[in-house]
Amino acid sequence: MEKKINLKWQTLSFEQLDTHSLYNLLKLRVDVFVVEQNCPYPELDDKDHHSEVRHLIGRIDDEIAAYCRILPAGVSYPSPSIGRVIVAEKYREFKLGHSLLEKAINAIGLLWPQCNTIEIGAQQHLEAYYQKHGFKRCSEMYFEDGIPHIDMVKHQG
Repeated sequence: MEKKINLKWQTLSFEQLDTHSLYNLLKLRVDVFVVEQNCPYPELDDKDHHSEVRHLIGRIDDEIAAYCRILPAGVSYPSPSIGRVIVAEKYREFKLGHSLLEKAINAIGLLWPQCNTIEIGAQQHLEAYYQKHGFKRCSEMYFEDGIPHIDMVKHQG
């Protein structure tokens, strides 16, 4: 029997995050990117509170199940970008990553309709996942915090 989930999405600025949501999303990011991936790096990079950055949060029963950060042009790349893409371990069986990325791409189109390019720095092993959403590799592999990454770009419109 297939499990049913009730996933609710929010796209919030830093100022709209309540303290519990902020704590939980930062804890999730540290749990996965620092602990699970065994990669000590500066998770708090001063981008979260940028006035145009948005935090896309997917919740199941008030628990953060999926999250990413949507950044305007000029913060991480010349074009808008998506980062910190994450699905909590207990929810990975539901394949929420695809709907998370679709929501993020749509949000960029709404936030910055004049922009027709999205750039990302992806962990290299996730290249096929991003390709399913129209991203194309545009760099050689490089190491970021000891993990192989590639830059990818998606042209829209």
